[in-house]
Amino acid sequence: MAQRLVVRRLLSLTPRTLPPQGPLAPCAPPGRPFGTSASWRSTFNVQDGSDFQDRVVNNPKPVVVDFHAQWCGPCKILGPRLEKMVAKHEGKVLMAKVDIDDHTDLAIEYEVSAVPTVLAMKNGDVVDKFVGIKDEDQLEAFLKKLIGA
Repeated sequence: MAQRLVVRRLLSLTPRTLPPQGPLAPCAPPGRPFGTSASWRSTFNVQDGSDFQDRVVNNPKPVVVDFHAQWCGPCKILGPRLEKMVAKHEGKVLMAKVDIDDHTDLAIEYEVSAVPTVLAMKNGDVVDKFVGIKDEDQLEAFLKKLIGA
């Protein structure tokens, strides 16, 4: 019922009430999320195995891989904290988020036995790893070690 109302409302819009379009329209570029933070550029969700291969393993930049699950309480605390710390490094390091329920094969391949598990990858190799929650100072040290700063 609610869907019908939405469709009717959309169909009843006149060209004057539609959002502006064209080169001067205030919107984000196609395919890019709108936001004021730089974290969208440095953090991404892994879509599948080939996406992981392309964006993590074959990436010339160091990548932090956050293996998490929607039902995991500690993951909900660590994820945003880690994203914030990665964003502070302004593109020197990237963050890949892997939901273990959607990508069990990757979790098995990288021997993830508990969540949250965070891997530090450089040139396709795992160079560091931790399991569980860390505070911001520990995350900063983890990232600096990965970047080599």
